[in-house]
Amino acid sequence: MAAINLKIDTAFAELPLPGEAESGDLCLIKRVGKGTLLAVVDGLGHGQEAASAAHAAVAAIDRYAHEPLVDLVRRCHDALVGMRGVVLGLAYVDPQAASMQWLGVGNVGGVVLRADSTARPPRVSLVPNAGFIGAEQPHATARVVPLVAHDTIILYSDGIKDGFAESLVLANSPQEIADFIIARHTKGTDDALALVARYGG
Repeated sequence: MAAINLKIDTAFAELPLPGEAESGDLCLIKRVGKGTLLAVVDGLGHGQEAASAAHAAVAAIDRYAHEPLVDLVRRCHDALVGMRGVVLGLAYVDPQAASMQWLGVGNVGGVVLRADSTARPPRVSLVPNAGFIGAEQPHATARVVPLVAHDTIILYSDGIKDGFAESLVLANSPQEIADFIIARHTKGTDDALALVARYGG
């Protein structure tokens, strides 16, 4: 039962599309029960309308954070009536169960990098459901991923290039990893955000 006491270190970094005053990519990190809810929300497109939609979705996630991930998707859908849609990734890290629930909708990414370099596989890709939230409610399902101490979880928007995981130094802090991803692996054609969480500190 020692896993209940494992802390979760989190950090994020973001970069608006050059020329835009506000990013349409937002995140939320919130303690819920004995675990932590992580969310990355990407408003479709960029600019003020994308940011407004992302803010509305994050506000809904924050308000109903205690509900199951599938229900949070419905809450976001309801909050976006008449607004631009969003894609999102949600993860609930549960130290009591030594696991993480993951649910993604649309072109958001996620990966769990194993602390044990001999683990097979050394990384677990978090594959989202197709679609986006706001037009019609997507059929979304959640997945459970077991965790061990010092595993690193990364959620990121589609402004981040694929293939960044190979270049990361897992000995670095979550903030250093998030900053590195933004500095070295953004596309430059969209807003970009990377959220990094280390299970067990």
